[in-house]
Amino acid sequence: MHQHSSLSRLNEKLSRVSQNLRKSATLPPQCYADESIIEVELARLFDQSWISVGRTDRWTSSGSYSTLNIGTTPIIIIRNNDNDLKAFANSCRHRGSTLLQGDGDCKKIRCPFHCWTYDLNGKLIFTPRMECDENFQHSDYPLIEFRLDTSDGFLFINMDGSAPDLTSWLGDFSKTMLPWDMRSLASTRVREFDVDCNWKTFIEVFNEYYHLPYVHPSSLNWLYPEPDGTDDVEGNFTSQFGETNGNAGLLPEDQNHALPSAPQLKGRELNGTRYTWVYPNLTFATAPDTMWMYETFPIAANKTRIIQTICFPKQSVEADDFETKAQHYYNRFDEALAEDIPFLEQQQKGLSSKYAQQGQFSVLEPSVANFAYWYANKVKDLI
Repeated sequence: MHQHSSLSRLNEKLSRVSQNLRKSATLPPQCYADESIIEVELARLFDQSWISVGRTDRWTSSGSYSTLNIGTTPIIIIRNNDNDLKAFANSCRHRGSTLLQGDGDCKKIRCPFHCWTYDLNGKLIFTPRMECDENFQHSDYPLIEFRLDTSDGFLFINMDGSAPDLTSWLGDFSKTMLPWDMRSLASTRVREFDVDCNWKTFIEVFNEYYHLPYVHPSSLNWLYPEPDGTDDVEGNFTSQFGETNGNAGLLPEDQNHALPSAPQLKGRELNGTRYTWVYPNLTFATAPDTMWMYETFPIAANKTRIIQTICFPKQSVEADDFETKAQHYYNRFDEALAEDIPFLEQQQKGLSSKYAQQGQFSVLEPSVANFAYWYANKVKDLI
């Protein structure tokens, strides 16, 4: 009875999250601190949605792979001999061992436990000492494959196969990002790390201007005057553009190390940055000369695996002085993280208090409010 009453109250709180920014409550603290809600999120948001798993150029050649966990499901992303990207459950069909670890290159996928071996399309091709039932057939034991699709250079996975096609899911996304020619960007650095905060709070702080004077007073705040409101878009994302007082990809002391702007940009896009959140787990910023993105994967209510990817226009990457100048951009992104993370971990402690309460959104948090409304409508009555 107590649990039913508690869940009823939580659903009532989710109903206070409104499409009207000036009237909307924030998500209830339980949504950031309750382990049972992670299970709902994984089933409803991560299994049934299109989840971002990287830029397509991360896998450069046949046999190039990386591994990640979506909840408790280990995944392999690999490029096959036809140059197609594939996604498989990282579980051997024999007795379940994980097959690959980390990132690397391989010609075949070989289980380290008992040597069951698969080709790059997930087909079982070798099984030592399987003197068993004559009806045993390799073709009955392929790796479990997941649905993949791409948009604008991003790779997305749908775990349970139930999501609408990716174009429908993203709606106006490609149109919104068209000026930046996202497919032409080249990935130059990928980092993975864990943060002791909820997966949602990490993306939220990336998408709001409210914290800038207090968390980044000397490093970033000077860059960002008040932005435009969020765009009116169709699709499972939110996006907001704002002009900047300098190069958003560089710290104040490094502004003279700017790389050239992408040649196709014009007008206001040459003097600002667009922040975008593709629900549920991808966020990125597009400046005239760079794009930096984060993908979040929940480990627990209070712990998240983060993948950071930095991209630049190909003509910048090909320049002789690129590596030297790019380091200044990497320093800016690292410093921003170093300033954000202690506050995120401090916020997580507060959200985990039994006395934490729902708040109210500021006018400087429209993207966060848009996500909260999307989230509340996805999980309400399921919790």
